[in-house]
Amino acid sequence: MSLFAKKPLDQILAQAADSEKGLKRTLGAGNLVALGIGAIIGAGLFVRTAAAAGQAAGPAVTLSFIIAAIGCAFAGLCYAEFASMIPIAGSAYAYSYVTMGELIAWIIGWALIMEYALGAATVAIAWSEYLNKLLGGAIPYEWCHSPFESYTDSAGVLHQGIMNAPALVILLALTLLLIKGTQESAIVNAIIVFIKVAIVILFIAIGWQYIRPEN
Repeated sequence: MSLFAKKPLDQILAQAADSEKGLKRTLGAGNLVALGIGAIIGAGLFVRTAAAAGQAAGPAVTLSFIIAAIGCAFAGLCYAEFASMIPIAGSAYAYSYVTMGELIAWIIGWALIMEYALGAATVAIAWSEYLNKLLGGAIPYEWCHSPFESYTDSAGVLHQGIMNAPALVILLALTLLLIKGTQESAIVNAIIVFIKVAIVILFIAIGWQYIRPEN
């Protein structure tokens, strides 16, 4: 069998239309819009933006957002076109399977898995740091850092990380939520998106008066 064998579009659409074997379509327009907004305004906005603006680029970080927005717009247009042509689950894996073949689809599928895994790990670590700061450092260093991290305190005592327990807990909780079902995940996502958008709007409304154009 050729590594570049393509799956016919008619066959994929027929499998998706099979009510017994296909996935149930439980998301409405509102849920899909919330998922899209949640993907655009990701948790990464609260992870590295402050460090990039405060420690590196300064006000010029705005240019980075503009450049990234242009790239995201083109990617969004591509996904919109693909989704209208191949309206099935599978994202870029399914699109590449139909258009470029099995080998390319396999590569893209694993690339997506790595992307989502690394993204989730990064956000979970940041969430763990924020939680520990919120609790006033109540979580010991050893239990909120990985075994690859260590630091020496003012008394000369070496602290070696054992496991990032808060990050593991939040990942397990979200995994269980996804296993529970798509509808439940969509509801929680809608709530989180509302909170994120409210925070962004509030930040802009309060910080607007502190803008210094001369910078």
